[in-house]
Amino acid sequence: MTDVQRSLVLVKPDGVRRGLSGEILRRIEAKGYTLVAVELRDATPEILAAHYAEHEGKPFYAPLVEFMLSGPVLAVVVEGHRCIEGFRSLAGATDPTVAAPGTIRGDLGRDWGLAVQQNLVHGSDSPESAEREIGIWFADLGA
Repeated sequence: MTDVQRSLVLVKPDGVRRGLSGEILRRIEAKGYTLVAVELRDATPEILAAHYAEHEGKPFYAPLVEFMLSGPVLAVVVEGHRCIEGFRSLAGATDPTVAAPGTIRGDLGRDWGLAVQQNLVHGSDSPESAEREIGIWFADLGA
C-alpha cells in the first residue's frame, strides 16, 4: 500500500502579498511532493463560506473571511505519500511565534498582532477534508 494522497494547500493573501509563493512551492517540491494543480485566484465569499463552513458563527469567522478576501490566494493541489501529514509538518504550528525553525511558519511567519492569525498557508487536515476542499477550489479535478 503506497498511501498516496492529495491535499489542498493555500498560500494565503499574506504569503502572496509578501512574495513567498515561490519559496513555499519550492519547499513543497523539495519535500518530494508533486504539484497537481496551481492557480492564483481571488477567493469569493461563496468559496470561503464552503471552505470554512465548520467555523461559521465563531468569533474569528468574519475576520478570517475578511483576511482571505484581502488579496489573491495561491491554491495548490499536492500529491504524494502521506502528503497531508507531511505538509502540515512542513507548515509548522498554527502560531508562527512558536512554530519550529525549518518550517514554513517558523522561518517565514510572525504574529502581526491582528484580529486573525496571518500564518501564510493552509493545508488539509485529513483525507476527508482534502477531498472536500479540493472539490471546492478545483471542482474540475473531482475526487
